[in-house]
Amino acid sequence: MTEVQDLARFVGRARIEDLSAEALEQLKIRVLDTLGVAIGALDAEPIAAIRGLLADLDGTPTATLIGGGATSPERAAFFNSALSRYLDFMDSYLAPGETNHPSDNLGAVLAAAESVDATGAEFLTALAVAYQVHTRLSDEAPVRARGFDHTTQGAFAVAAGAAKALRLPEKQIANAVAIAGTANVALRVTRTGNLSHWKGLAYPHVSQTGTFAALLAGRGITGPEAVFEGNKGFKDSVSGPFELDWSQEDLERVRRTIVKKHNAEIHSQSALDAAQDIRAQDGFTSRAIAQIRLTTFDVAHSIIGGGEEGDKRLVRTKEEADHSLPWMLAVVLLDGRLTPEQYAPERIVAADVQGLMTRVVITPSDELSARFPAHMPADLEVELADGTVFRSSQDSYHGFHDDPLDWEAARAKFDALASPFTDAALRDEIAGIVRELDRRSTRELTAALARVPRTRSSAHSAGGAH
Repeated sequence: MTEVQDLARFVGRARIEDLSAEALEQLKIRVLDTLGVAIGALDAEPIAAIRGLLADLDGTPTATLIGGGATSPERAAFFNSALSRYLDFMDSYLAPGETNHPSDNLGAVLAAAESVDATGAEFLTALAVAYQVHTRLSDEAPVRARGFDHTTQGAFAVAAGAAKALRLPEKQIANAVAIAGTANVALRVTRTGNLSHWKGLAYPHVSQTGTFAALLAGRGITGPEAVFEGNKGFKDSVSGPFELDWSQEDLERVRRTIVKKHNAEIHSQSALDAAQDIRAQDGFTSRAIAQIRLTTFDVAHSIIGGGEEGDKRLVRTKEEADHSLPWMLAVVLLDGRLTPEQYAPERIVAADVQGLMTRVVITPSDELSARFPAHMPADLEVELADGTVFRSSQDSYHGFHDDPLDWEAARAKFDALASPFTDAALRDEIAGIVRELDRRSTRELTAALARVPRTRSSAHSAGGAH
């Protein structure tokens, strides 16, 4: 067997019964969280542009778009993945050399599952497969240091999940994974320097092409059978050597994923908790801040702190703001929170936050770096003009491995994000279906998602719900 055939056997044999009770619960929490984040992005400008393009292109309406309408599965995969990715408020997985967002696979798996009228149990199993493939490849075959984006491993994961949801046999699963993995080697420039819309659309693109690869494989199209180990294959050209025995894998890796508390890049979460802690301390006033000093782990410094992936003090757009640790620290110290409301264009460029971010100094620490990714350490000091120094050290946050989100907290986040677009009855319906999804149908869920309005109610038109 080739390595992709070994992976395909793992995918083909996966069953809902393979998930422990805790893993199944956490997977449902990820579904609810991802849907809330997606609904919260329905009126974003890039989303409107994508919906308009899909309307112009048309497409066989076998998969639902969140917010109404239907199109072909691969186009629905792109749109719904774009929704869940736009706010940058989704889940994450931390490996020593890679960070990814396994919930990015939901749009593709949901579209594929709906197109064949899959059960909720089939959908959840396919999503668990995508989580496992995505996270384990990130563990064993990180590519960030080689200049490639984390969507590169995601191509294998999304194709595996979509193929599983489509009920393809093992041979066709292998072909789908081989096609998608060969065709989607992506550059890390997606997330370096001045950021563009592509930061949020790179994975939706992989969702679309991975779903299409599965549809092609279902019609008998073949892919390179030695995609991993072959001459000029993934190991030879992209990742370097690694070993991964898929016969020994389970579906439990979802339990190692983490959910964002703040609407910000994942490596900022503990630092933003520290900022909230300082802001709440007696005597603190943001109007008198002279300097902000953060000591943190090297990955946070490299990606969002002004390290190897570029200076983070030129912030003009949402894409730049949610990947700028100086900006995020400044806005939390000023506003006390970081939600979609802070990403309003006028707030991003406001003089107070733009000025305060220039007083942020971020330093990587070998000691703190050695504790990552098991921990997310951040030591923050804020000095006022009179010399008073406020301090806070945080090692994790609510939603991290050691303090996982429970259903009630997930529901609160879902309600906060979805309430500008939905009434309480529809939120209850969607959450209720997700809670029992292993005993419901995929189409019950997509039918409810189709009824979500695309625009905010007048009571929330100014973003007040956030």
